[in-house]
Amino acid sequence: MKILVVDDERPLVKGLKFNLESEGYEVDVGYDGAEAVEKAASGGYNLILLDVMMPVMSGTEACMKIRETSTVPIIMLTAKDEDSDKLVGFECGADDYITKPFNILELKARVRALLRRSSIQSAASAAERKTHLVTCGCITLDTERRTAFSDGKEKDLTVKEFDLMELLMRTPGKVYSRENLLDLVWGYDYQGDIRTVDVHVRRLREKLERDPARPDVLMTKWGVGYYAKD
Repeated sequence: MKILVVDDERPLVKGLKFNLESEGYEVDVGYDGAEAVEKAASGGYNLILLDVMMPVMSGTEACMKIRETSTVPIIMLTAKDEDSDKLVGFECGADDYITKPFNILELKARVRALLRRSSIQSAASAAERKTHLVTCGCITLDTERRTAFSDGKEKDLTVKEFDLMELLMRTPGKVYSRENLLDLVWGYDYQGDIRTVDVHVRRLREKLERDPARPDVLMTKWGVGYYAKD
């Protein structure tokens, strides 16, 4: 597994590189947002750790640039702890968010969890997956290739977007609360804002629905949660 760590705090980068390499990961580093975008373009990374506040190009800008061509899992690192800042990170396409100063054991756990969920092996078990194609309305997921299609056109989804959509589409009609979705998709130990779910649902509608304002597949049960309509 290869990880890219990008932060303008060189001592922090050095420490992260040492700790992640001690876990068996191959680690590459960078020190500004532009460098992150350039390195990410190689497509050789399984995960990116990306600081928010950096010179040349901010982490949020870099994240958006990376998302134009890649669905690689991204964890944002930031000194800020405001909910609005976290939501901005998710809006830009981040999969997870951790606030400085952080416990290195927590960071390692987040990295392991995100890598696990991003792999094909972390999808539903073979007994639960009779076919690798799941279709609801105009939307089809290929769970082996982890690709999504709307009316036959391939759409790029982030790791969390795909996991969320797959969960809902495999159980059409079942309504999940935001709390349920956080537990099942992000993990029971996730400490982020519950509105993370709303942000991801809105992005999925924009990417996959024919009319995001009037969705046909990704539905809302007002006061309860979300479900997929077959």
